Amino acid sequence: MTLADKVTALRILLAPCFFAVYLFPTWVPESSPDLGWTVPVLWVLLIGSEITDLLDGKIARVRKEVSDFGKLFDPFADVMVRITYFLCFVIDDILPAGLLLLVLYRELGIQFLRNLMMKKNIVQGARWGGKIKAVAYMIAGVAALLAVSARRLGAAAPIFSGLHRAANIIFLISVILSITSFMDYLRVYRKT
Repeated sequence: MTLADKVTALRILLAPCFFAVYLFPTWVPESSPDLGWTVPVLWVLLIGSEITDLLDGKIARVRKEVSDFGKLFDPFADVMVRITYFLCFVIDDILPAGLLLLVLYRELGIQFLRNLMMKKNIVQGARWGGKIKAVAYMIAGVAALLAVSARRLGAAAPIFSGLHRAANIIFLISVILSITSFMDYLRVYRKT
């Protein structure tokens, strides 16, 4: 594995850490001490994951280590991390499950198309639509974590409600961009 691939692998390791810290409050009795400590830890994990997403591609290009493996490994890691975030937010009733299902369908569809293209010896890396979708997913994750943070830190109900609504709107926009991106990948596949 190249250095860029190792940075990508780190992102995959951060996903279950986010999940465990996020759900930790459900694993302890009600009488446990304040669990507000989970908020900064979740932010560190989310920001760390997003930073590794920015770094791995830059490292690969600077070190001239761009590879077919990396072109597939990077989007795979992205999906693992973001599906993990979104699943946590759905479990916590921050984001709607139906939209997460659309995200899962899109991501599985892309994997299927990439596999079909691999049979033709074509490695399909991320396209611009996919990169825009990834940024939208990241913004949706940040918005949802803001809502979660407000609730866990005891913010007033109107603040949480506004953040919750904003997270849902941003998530809906990211899902629309995601589906649009899938259509682009489908068009590329048909051309091949």
